[in-house]
Amino acid sequence: MPSAASSDEELFERIRSGSEPHFNLIYDRYFRRIYNFIYLRVRNHADAEELTQETFTAVFRSIDGYSGRSTPLGWIYGIAKNTVHSHLRKLRTQGERMERVGLESLTATSPAWSSTPEDQLVMRRYARVIDDRLQSLSDWQAEVFFLRHVEDLPIREISRRTMRSSDAIRSGLYRVKRILVEAGEFDSATVGR
Repeated sequence: MPSAASSDEELFERIRSGSEPHFNLIYDRYFRRIYNFIYLRVRNHADAEELTQETFTAVFRSIDGYSGRSTPLGWIYGIAKNTVHSHLRKLRTQGERMERVGLESLTATSPAWSSTPEDQLVMRRYARVIDDRLQSLSDWQAEVFFLRHVEDLPIREISRRTMRSSDAIRSGLYRVKRILVEAGEFDSATVGR
């Protein structure tokens, strides 16, 4: 088990071998700092929480890319900066598209919103993969995900309602998101096989 006295470099080495407890320690150690860094750039709590989760997901998934040329924290900040820039770029692009397209073309009768039977089959298969993956969650993690992403409650309120720490809530959300990201890695040819 990881120790709070472990250096970031030691934790990174263990994370490379797939150790979730070591990742959780890095996550707990730096979540607040990365969140604050991101919040100062996006000025929205919900977006900052989401982007912080994305940052740590990227850290876990790309840990083999860490070369040691910077500190682990510096590397995490770099990922956070790239995540924020990508988010802001996406928002800017979406805004430009909305202006070009106009609201009249976004009605439900638009052919752009229709799907083929093949698309519907792929989505049903994908939904089954997600459902199968979500079966590994504990009840409280599913509840936390629902409260955060369906009811749109802030972490503090979810923590109060579930009587769990904010860090436990963030960790649970990270686990659910990681499961969903992994489920999304299946392409349409492999979903449901």
